[in-house]
Amino acid sequence: MRIVIAGAGEVGIHLAKMLSREELDVVLIDNNEEVLSEIENNYNLSAIVGEPTAFDTLKRAGAGDADLFVAVTPHETRNIVACSIASSLGAIKTVARVDNFDYLKPEHSKHFKSLGVDDLIYPEMLAGEEVINAMRHTWARSWFELHNGALILVGVKLRDNASILNRKLYELTSNSNLFHIAAIKRHNHTIIPRGNDEVLLGDIVYFTTTPEYVEGIRELCGKKQVNVKNVMILGGSRIAIHIAKVMDDDVNIKLIEKDREKGYKLVERMRNTVIIQGDARDEELLGEEGIADTDMFIALSDSSETNILACMTAKQMGVPRTVAEVEDIQYISTAENLNIGTVINKKLLAASHIFQLLLDADDTNAKCLALADAEVVEMVAKPGSKITRRPVKELNLPADMTLGGVIHNGVGTIVSGNTQIEPNDHVLVFCLDTALYKLDRWFG
Repeated sequence: MRIVIAGAGEVGIHLAKMLSREELDVVLIDNNEEVLSEIENNYNLSAIVGEPTAFDTLKRAGAGDADLFVAVTPHETRNIVACSIASSLGAIKTVARVDNFDYLKPEHSKHFKSLGVDDLIYPEMLAGEEVINAMRHTWARSWFELHNGALILVGVKLRDNASILNRKLYELTSNSNLFHIAAIKRHNHTIIPRGNDEVLLGDIVYFTTTPEYVEGIRELCGKKQVNVKNVMILGGSRIAIHIAKVMDDDVNIKLIEKDREKGYKLVERMRNTVIIQGDARDEELLGEEGIADTDMFIALSDSSETNILACMTAKQMGVPRTVAEVEDIQYISTAENLNIGTVINKKLLAASHIFQLLLDADDTNAKCLALADAEVVEMVAKPGSKITRRPVKELNLPADMTLGGVIHNGVGTIVSGNTQIEPNDHVLVFCLDTALYKLDRWFG
């Protein structure tokens, strides 16, 4: 399978690195020769130096033979043009990154398809949806739904009031099949656990379950749901603007922006929002603006370090729930180990969404759990595939992969050793990045 990626920015590079492990024919296009040279020397891919909107460049990259062409340069117009040219050359499927939420409206889909653009991706919208999820489920670090909630994966950080601490997994699930612990994030590593593994203080535990048992998991973890009515946001980014557009009308938003001119422009774009000019790391300013009455603090500045520190300050001042945008991947594990709540990363979310498109699954569920070393995907079991030939306990699945749950005829159930995956079942798979290339061998 040939994948051509136009744009060696953060999203393009992360996606190229991710796919280069998949035993695919990956080509990365950009006009920055120095960046491409470094990537080509360290990863299993080809690099083409040139303008992504030039016919000659796309022909040299083999865009006409691409099963998937992805344009993720910083300029949405170039991305759309590049996809249009690639499609005219013969690319089977094209995806363009855009910065305009209006383009994603269903009524515009036919127009973009006429231009040769099959799918659009807006990373800021994906990040905004993660924030809204965090607002609706304040007790969870992450929340992932399949088929309108028929199956749910929820990540929870364990404190000393969790009743499941220091217990082996087989003890927790031996008397019931209400949930499955799919993964454990411990310090800087993600673990695909087995029955003899224990859950420890400070772990982020990922449970798969069905809707009727979600509250039971919340109680086991000693968590409380916070009713979010007052929100404070640091940074007037596109994510912040999207959040304000989709936020419930009864939620009060205060946004702190350091740049005065930018603040004036935000007043025109953000409804139901009070814009404050200042530095959100200033504790005196936070106190004056009512941090004590804030239910959620969301840090969305351009600096990962500033966002982490601001969330830590907000926590120290009594805010029950915080969210930090951390775009530097090397900081994600550090941020997760701190007491700052949900961590979001646009490039991981965008790459995961595109990866789901590559798997030809339901891309409406595609998302990433802000883990730099793991992925959650929805797979459809093809008729005759290896995953359907025996009960799960007889499949000898790789140690770096686990099946969290299955949806059969629209009904979600937890996977046990006796579960038999049927053709066309939708399966929630949690796997380390070392296992991504194995997915198609089992499901395809």
